[in-house]
Amino acid sequence: MNSPSQSNESLNAFLAKSPWVWYAIAFVVIVLDQITKQIAEAQLLYNQPVEITGFFNFTLRYNPGAAFSMFADWGGAQRWGLGALAAGVSVAITIWIAKLDKSRWTEALALALVLGGAIGNLYDRMLLGHVIDFIEVHGWGYYFPAFNIADSAITVGAGILIYDALFIQPKLKKTADA
Repeated sequence: MNSPSQSNESLNAFLAKSPWVWYAIAFVVIVLDQITKQIAEAQLLYNQPVEITGFFNFTLRYNPGAAFSMFADWGGAQRWGLGALAAGVSVAITIWIAKLDKSRWTEALALALVLGGAIGNLYDRMLLGHVIDFIEVHGWGYYFPAFNIADSAITVGAGILIYDALFIQPKLKKTADA
């Protein structure tokens, strides 16, 4: 039977083989995002909540802006400006993943999630002129802006990046310096 450190080494070896593992994860995020958006559009009426629990609804919304509908009132210019920004960030993340040291799989995972989310929303923005949102969380009379799988992947990826920078990388640096 493998020890925990042998299992961890095996996982690291598998994940470190190629950046294509990370691009595949990004692709899965894109596919899941697009499938769920298509289901939401087919099954939901615009702005008509379907209660799932007391704090969670499915509500079809269209967001022509960025997060929290920022820039939504730019008269269409946000489509191209935000699209160019998302495309540039996606290219930068793709290169970042390719150049990343193979042992930094936590950072690569985070970047893959952000990349998949960015491309999922970029696709909507360029094709439709808005991003399809459908997940709504609320409580005590407050509603968090509707979001989607791409937004969730970006948020989780950003959280992992922060965790990695604050906790994992300093430990690795201490180990390397010792």
